[in-house]
Amino acid sequence: MGSRGAWVAVAVLLGVLPLSFDSVLSLGILNQMLIAVLFALSYNTLLGQGGLLSFGHAVYFGLGGYVAAHAMRLGELGSLSLPLVLLPLAGATGGLLAALLLGSMSTRRGGTAFTMISLGLGELLAAAALILVAFFGGEAGISGDRTAGPALLGQSFASETAVYYHAAVWVFLGTLCLAAFRQTPAGRLAMAVRDNPLRAQCLGYSPARVRLICFLVAGTFAGMAGALFAIHNEIITSQALGTANAGQVLLMCFLGGTGYFLGPVLGAVLLTLCTALLSDYTTLSTLYLGLLFVGCVMFLPGGLSELLLQLHVRWRQRTLRTLARPLARCALPTAILLSCGVLLLELAAREGGILRVAALELPARSGWSWFGLAGAALVAAVLLRRELPALQQAWRAADAAYDRWSRP
Repeated sequence: MGSRGAWVAVAVLLGVLPLSFDSVLSLGILNQMLIAVLFALSYNTLLGQGGLLSFGHAVYFGLGGYVAAHAMRLGELGSLSLPLVLLPLAGATGGLLAALLLGSMSTRRGGTAFTMISLGLGELLAAAALILVAFFGGEAGISGDRTAGPALLGQSFASETAVYYHAAVWVFLGTLCLAAFRQTPAGRLAMAVRDNPLRAQCLGYSPARVRLICFLVAGTFAGMAGALFAIHNEIITSQALGTANAGQVLLMCFLGGTGYFLGPVLGAVLLTLCTALLSDYTTLSTLYLGLLFVGCVMFLPGGLSELLLQLHVRWRQRTLRTLARPLARCALPTAILLSCGVLLLELAAREGGILRVAALELPARSGWSWFGLAGAALVAAVLLRRELPALQQAWRAADAAYDRWSRP
């Protein structure tokens, strides 16, 4: 009952979001979030559930988008009677067929071999997109008009709100299917093969076949996400197939946490929001995302989901208050250190200009700007290093209190 209530709450939230964010820009960002959520969940089916680290998952996202774009074009010409409401099914079919073709080769081996094969296939398809112009459209890609195709029940996609609700329905259904797949025998076998493929094989199951099933499910819903992307943007280019898109979905999963079903959802929402906001203020948004990925791997290997879960458990067991003071004492030097680091990077990118932050003006060619920020960062680093032992000790004490409470 609690699970049903959670799904109902998610459906209600998706329904009321456009009422709070009704501008075209806000609806566009919400659409991007929905597409990223489905794409990240499909990838986590491979990584978190199947233990398959892929650098070519964007291939199935892109191919699903290309199939949907061609279907939109055929709808404009009257050669295809598939309504645009059902167009994500065409993208899902394209992703499934591509996963069946490529997965039958790549899933025979796991581990590093699978990772390198996926990287090679991803680069191969990205290069072929610029050569096979008849299907991929070259550098210009394939574009279509989402309002020109046949309608279903009078549904029009001229407004951004209609596109949002269309994406919300399909993302909700896709999320339901991926959650249900985790509970199926094949989904549970995928986790068993991830943990110990030799034991699964000794029990009579084929690890390669289980990996292929997991791969097909991931490719299907990646293709559906690609179709939603093509509908939203009314164009698809070779960038959707590239390693940059594959790296972005990998960052979403690691940021949110691959060990939890909702981890990729959290990572997709945060990363999409950060990308949309940072691109308006700085040209170093890609660098910041790379640093975020490195910091997440180093300091939060379980992702934000694991951190939130630990804080929630400590709050329920009333051990969180022992962490409040050390966290507060570490917060200020951490904020100063990060702020100074960002300002130093922005100064380096100005190439002799002036960096304006609120009422503060920092000339890039002035030594005082560099030495002042570097000195403040050094002082903050020293203060943080002095306060970290107290935080670590309080965290270990909270862990010990939880262990005593949970011991039978």
